[in-house]
Amino acid sequence: MSNNSRQIILDTETTGIDPKEGHRIIEIGCVEMINRRLTGNNFHQYLQPDREIDAEAIEVHGITNEFLADKPRFEEIAEDLLAYLNGAELIIHNAPFDIGFINNELQLVDPRSKPVTDYCSVTDTLVMARQMFPGQRASLDALCKRYEINNAHRTLHGALLDSEILADVYLAMTGGQVSLLLGGDAENAGQSAAGGGGIRRIAIDTSRLRVISASEKELAAHAERVAAITKSAGKCLFAGEA
Repeated sequence: MSNNSRQIILDTETTGIDPKEGHRIIEIGCVEMINRRLTGNNFHQYLQPDREIDAEAIEVHGITNEFLADKPRFEEIAEDLLAYLNGAELIIHNAPFDIGFINNELQLVDPRSKPVTDYCSVTDTLVMARQMFPGQRASLDALCKRYEINNAHRTLHGALLDSEILADVYLAMTGGQVSLLLGGDAENAGQSAAGGGGIRRIAIDTSRLRVISASEKELAAHAERVAAITKSAGKCLFAGEA
């Protein structure tokens, strides 16, 4: 997806592991990002599942049956959720889990319901992480540690909290690898953006640009960022610059 696309970072909490065993969604948390910036237009809802929550699940997320007793059911928020997600790119860690549960909920509302992927595309950051760091741990906690993202406040899982953390992780995973093709050929730049192995090249007219030198503080911040990218990804476009 383009950096100009609308992206929704999504997470759910559930009564158990498998919707085929009758387990339900009890929390949905989404944060919106446009042009790689969080907008604050979030979607967050606790849900009454009409069934008991597994004890093991409560140990993970801390959400109890008593807490959910007065919350709405999925059918009451389904239309608003789909309207919110429509046309976006969903960013999800271990997407089959969350997508499977959402599709199950939609089917319970109406067996004729379309899958959520008919409304939006999906990017799985777990798949991304396994491709970037083969053979290494790819959990959200492990990625937070790799990218030095503070998640000390994450004593329990929560859909909105995990979505906010995943947004930081996703930006770290996809950041720092954009090159500006100054004065370059626009057609070649477009071809690079379409299939350039993760490097997006942008043609810029430099004829009216004013050159402003970086301050010592900015240079230090740049060097720190390059070191972090090199440490996590093993390479950086800007490593070794003067």
